[in-house]
Amino acid sequence: MKPAGPPITPAGMAALRARYDHLLGKERPEIVEIVSWAAGNGDRSENGDYLYGRKRMREIDRELAHLARRMKALRVVDPARQEERGKVFFGATVELADEDDERMTVTIVGDDEQDASAGRIGWSAPLTRALRGAAIGDLRTVRLPSGAKEWEVVSIEYPRI
Repeated sequence: MKPAGPPITPAGMAALRARYDHLLGKERPEIVEIVSWAAGNGDRSENGDYLYGRKRMREIDRELAHLARRMKALRVVDPARQEERGKVFFGATVELADEDDERMTVTIVGDDEQDASAGRIGWSAPLTRALRGAAIGDLRTVRLPSGAKEWEVVSIEYPRI
């Protein structure tokens, strides 16, 4: 039996699929066309279009292979289907307060879709690991490079179906 892979939200998987489809269906064919045209112009060793096109095609192929591996390994988890909504699990939007009552709201998402500036933190981030299974009112200590910091879970929300 194949072990379950890292989680990702349906929206995160859709974004990876859209990126893959864009590279395969639009960017790569455009580069192939440029390389074919440039190859027909003679000396390839000094042909910038040819050299750049070949380099870009390798980059695209590398990214396509990476995306294909990731999509195969990931496990789509829909946070709206979370049954135990009183604790912090994958897909939860959590409001936290520190010792000075500074508030922070984060949503726990897959590592492939994390964006700290948008409040989306990855499943394997230190803060997420500390919060897993926490309920409202629980205090959790997060060990960061700058030192330990304690957070209280103020609220927990999940998307609705």
